[in-house]
Amino acid sequence: MVAALRQSRDVTHNIRHRGRLRPPPSREAITEALKGLASALFPAHYGQSGLTSETIDYFVGATLNTALTTLAEQVKRSLPFSLQEDRSDDELRREAQSITQAFARELPGIRGLLVSDIHAAYHGDPAATGHSEILLVYPGLTAVIHYRISHALQQLGATFLARLITDIAHSRTGIDIHPGAQIGGSFFIDHGTGVVIGETTVIGERVRLYQAVTLGARSFPSDAQGALIKGNPRHPIIEDDVVIYAGATVLGRVTIGRGSSIGGNVWLTHDVPPGSAITQAHSRTTGRNE
Repeated sequence: MVAALRQSRDVTHNIRHRGRLRPPPSREAITEALKGLASALFPAHYGQSGLTSETIDYFVGATLNTALTTLAEQVKRSLPFSLQEDRSDDELRREAQSITQAFARELPGIRGLLVSDIHAAYHGDPAATGHSEILLVYPGLTAVIHYRISHALQQLGATFLARLITDIAHSRTGIDIHPGAQIGGSFFIDHGTGVVIGETTVIGERVRLYQAVTLGARSFPSDAQGALIKGNPRHPIIEDDVVIYAGATVLGRVTIGRGSSIGGNVWLTHDVPPGSAITQAHSRTTGRNE
């Protein structure tokens, strides 16, 4: 049986990347790096107890050093699964260091975006008692922290690692955000369970989503050989100041105009002008006219 399984792995059903045996990134190590990054971004909430104004910078420095060292190793292990050409171990190590250093320089900007997301949650949810509650117990904020980190890594070329990070968030929160999505500041996901945001989605500023919202693709074009064409824009564009209520589904490369409100359980596959209020009845009527 062992020999038959080896034959399947190595010959008959070999699905390894380029046919090689390579160690994939470690989810456990990635999770630890994410905890460290969150602690460095918000040490008063995610860091160790007993921090003072005299010790907080030392804690952030030490935590960042450990987290970024771990992250660099995981970037190195992930690169062979996303690069189109073979690289030597030394080349992979240098590329991983370069990506990690560039990512570290983006951390202040990432924190600024996350603070805008926290403010949006506080002002958008009457049940929110304060910023600490949002940081510590809101699954939407947890998912957005993972997304902001993964999106930065995706833009820098660590695409495989970015997908793993958002999958870790999906496992924790039930919220599935592709790292390739473009999401502006002051973004708020209320409750959040079941939210899906596809790879080529574009979301503007001050957008609010509720649970079970899907921003997905309507169709999947294929090439002459029948293989799916990947990377084409196929998900919605959500302009600034849009609210999408629970259970709504928006499919295809459609534009939801600025300031619009999409009601609960609406199924939408067409553009919506700015300032619109779409309910189930409006959605059904438009569908019949098409």
